[in-house]
Amino acid sequence: MMASVLVFTVEGSCISSLVPSTTMGNFSVIITFIMGIKFIVKPVMTTKETTKNVSAKKRATQSIICGILIGFICGFVGAGGGMMHLILTTVLGYELKTVVGTSVFIMTFTALTGAISHFSIGDAPGWLIFGLCVGFTFIWARIAAVFANKATPKTLNRATGIVLVALGAVVMIFSLIK
Repeated sequence: MMASVLVFTVEGSCISSLVPSTTMGNFSVIITFIMGIKFIVKPVMTTKETTKNVSAKKRATQSIICGILIGFICGFVGAGGGMMHLILTTVLGYELKTVVGTSVFIMTFTALTGAISHFSIGDAPGWLIFGLCVGFTFIWARIAAVFANKATPKTLNRATGIVLVALGAVVMIFSLIK
């Protein structure tokens, strides 16, 4: 899965340079909002025992196909954790706590690969904002990890949904203000 994610992250970032940024941004915001609603309305209650019943061949095939999809989307619109959560829970049937750890691990590599691809195209960020984002990510990732390890699956689903809906709504509002 990791190899297909990384290869298609580069492909997605290359193709994204051909599409207007407003189109990519709108797609990402709408998908984030919809995923948030999905996690609130229909929490993922899969257990590890359920995923063990899937054959190794089917799991490998699904992982490669989902890796291609995740990689392309991550590279194309910069979506990461939310998109991976949706695919890993809905398609592969992973338990939410496993999904959180898996998506954070994969995002480390996809974000780095996507960033290098975008930087090489000439899309470098404002470095002050970049530094602030990295710093706050470290702080809040630690806080969220403590919460996630103590939360029940249903609470974790709802919290994930609320964060995604709020994020989508805030970005939509700022887009309208512009």
